[in-house]
Amino acid sequence: MKHWLFIGAFMVSIINYAQKTKVDLNSYNFQEIEQLQKKAPKPVVIFLYTDWCKICFGMKKNTFQNPEVIQKLNEDYHLILFNGEEKENITFLGKTFSYQPSGNSGMHELAKQLTISEKRTSYPTTIILNTNYEIDLLMDGYLNAKKLTSILNKYLKH
Repeated sequence: MKHWLFIGAFMVSIINYAQKTKVDLNSYNFQEIEQLQKKAPKPVVIFLYTDWCKICFGMKKNTFQNPEVIQKLNEDYHLILFNGEEKENITFLGKTFSYQPSGNSGMHELAKQLTISEKRTSYPTTIILNTNYEIDLLMDGYLNAKKLTSILNKYLKH
């Protein structure tokens, strides 16, 4: 009986430790980024997604929950999770961007502006802005944790 009691106590302590070490991913909105950049300039990662996109959901659930990705983003980048179909106006760098309806759907002007170098906007798209808010990298499609970590590490070395 004592043996089982010891095993039970050991398992409870492991579960408690695992729960306490989970680190949350820091994400901000565009207005917060402008303030953060004044205090602690870092490259900005923008994850452009929509609510209906299953691939976007997969990245949010898997890639952005990976401890290595969370650590890299929290330490070396500022992150914005941006819904490309956001209905609210967003003021960024002195300009106000708004949602542009088109038929049954639409797109936010800022999403279109961020992907202007592409022929069309696709979801998901991961964008890296340098500290001067210039687009240095734009990658569309699913990025798993290993690929995103590799890209983030290489970007810092360039």
